[in-house]
Amino acid sequence: MRFNAARHTMRRGLLAAAALLIGTLASAAEPVTAPPLRVVATFSILADMVREVGGPAVEVSALVGPNADAHVFEPTPSDVRRMARADLVVANGLRFEGWIERLIAASGYRGQVVVASAGITPLRLDGGADPHAWQNLANGQRYAETIRAALVAAAPTRAAEINERAAAYQQRLIALEQDTGSRIAALPESRRRVITSHDAFGYFAAAYGVRFIAPRGWTTGSEPSAEAVARIVRQARETKASALLVENISDPRLIERIAREAGLKVGGALYSDALSAPGTAADTYIHLFEHNVRTLVEAMTPAGTQHAH
Repeated sequence: MRFNAARHTMRRGLLAAAALLIGTLASAAEPVTAPPLRVVATFSILADMVREVGGPAVEVSALVGPNADAHVFEPTPSDVRRMARADLVVANGLRFEGWIERLIAASGYRGQVVVASAGITPLRLDGGADPHAWQNLANGQRYAETIRAALVAAAPTRAAEINERAAAYQQRLIALEQDTGSRIAALPESRRRVITSHDAFGYFAAAYGVRFIAPRGWTTGSEPSAEAVARIVRQARETKASALLVENISDPRLIERIAREAGLKVGGALYSDALSAPGTAADTYIHLFEHNVRTLVEAMTPAGTQHAH
């Protein structure tokens, strides 16, 4: 009896051990979801692109947030700490972020810096490269592809979901590009002239056939001279500009002054270098473009003419 009892106890022990081993092997066979990549993007437009492509695979923060001006950004100690903890940093490049190298050095970050504009042939402006390449949706598609490749390389176990999201995002960008081109092409060429606060829309102008006139160069870091303002007023009159448009990162008083002196209306706000606050008109890259196109078309449409929304 004692022998049978001992054998029974041993058998139960072996069964329990086998069950534990099977459970361990089953757990090991299940794919483990990697934690989200901590991605620091230099400004809000890039942060949105990373979020769209990466989805749950990323945890994104922007150094320069909505309605903020990257040209005059001054990093804080909390920005240094954020950079130090990052798994990946995404920057525009083309010397848009003049402060990025100092911030990387201060933080001790040694990871990869993904340059979103890589592979894009820049336009020239003020003797250098124009950094606002995202203002052409074809370039926006290149940005998204560069971001996708970097995220897949950094999180290969999540490649399938990243690739799926990236493909869907590209389709939305392609559709918006086609819509943008057709809506602006429907306007008379003589009406496609507007004045903006600073020269941030060169890529948009080249891609879609709108002429932008600006009192500042590509950076907002300096005020235009009285002579420059007078020149813009003359240009506005000579070129018969359709409207003046304020940018979300600029002081509207300059444009309002030019409007008074040139006898033009202020035709709304454009978003150039930053998104608007979450839940508002231009809180994603796609919403920004949709808003800007809608605002431009309304400003450039001759009075009394119907246009499609």
